[in-house]
Amino acid sequence: MENLPTPTQEISHPLLIEKGIKLFVKRDDLIHPEIMGNKWRKLKFNLIELKKRGFNKLITMGGAFSNHIAATAALARENGIEAIGIIRGDELEANSNPTLHFAHKKGMELHFVGRDIFRNYRGNPDLIEKKYPNHYFLPEGGTNALALKGCEEIISEISDSFDLIATPIGTGGTFAGLVNSVKEDQQVLGISSLKGDFIFNEMDELLRKHNISSSNFKIINAYHFGGYGKTTVELIDFINWFKENFGIPLEPIYTGKSFFAVWDMIKTDKFEKNLKIVLLHTGGLQGVEGFNRKNENIIQ
Repeated sequence: MENLPTPTQEISHPLLIEKGIKLFVKRDDLIHPEIMGNKWRKLKFNLIELKKRGFNKLITMGGAFSNHIAATAALARENGIEAIGIIRGDELEANSNPTLHFAHKKGMELHFVGRDIFRNYRGNPDLIEKKYPNHYFLPEGGTNALALKGCEEIISEISDSFDLIATPIGTGGTFAGLVNSVKEDQQVLGISSLKGDFIFNEMDELLRKHNISSSNFKIINAYHFGGYGKTTVELIDFINWFKENFGIPLEPIYTGKSFFAVWDMIKTDKFEKNLKIVLLHTGGLQGVEGFNRKNENIIQ
């Protein structure tokens, strides 16, 4: 059962008083215990469309620790849908990590492919649709027009006025949905989890593709901590500190980096006083178990 609308929790701390900032967390991690955060948002209207078109099978793709793979597997099980996941890495198998084990346990059929084949599929999704003609196709990360539509509902759930909403950027669906739904006097701050300046062109392309002309956004790519899936002691310490002080768990791939970025920008006076900022918690907590298994339980 979905917990909607998700709560918006205010954060209290002496730093925020000193800097004159009001800070809130939109707790989309609390939507559903297994179909969490922006993954639930992205899947909502895709599930409606799948049923409308009479499909009872779906196929999607993702990496070894993909939140999207885990959430889609849970959604499929909950709705009696057969699911196939094309997984990047032909050296892997269903028990390689907790994410894949979870998806397999939920009944998702996992097809492991080499990185070149995966890249080819990602760039040419029609190849998958031809190979699996009776399956509803979801792209990597779940980002498509229906996913954006789901993410657009986030803003309408925030009853208090705010000036800026910050979100992690991966495939960009959540970011684009927010940009398309904020008011004229509000801004979206996208924090890239990926290393490289390519993210600016990629997000511009995504917005153009979906006919989103708003310029009420800014993208920051200085808080990737080495790249996708990379972490530092400083980031892990922040994640543990944030949970200890505010009771909100984070993960190191997306939310840890975006929350760190905003907190650091507050500390270093990158925001004007009297600003109301919302941090979007996009979920992804299923990945913490696998991360801790590889890294001696360093996230508390």
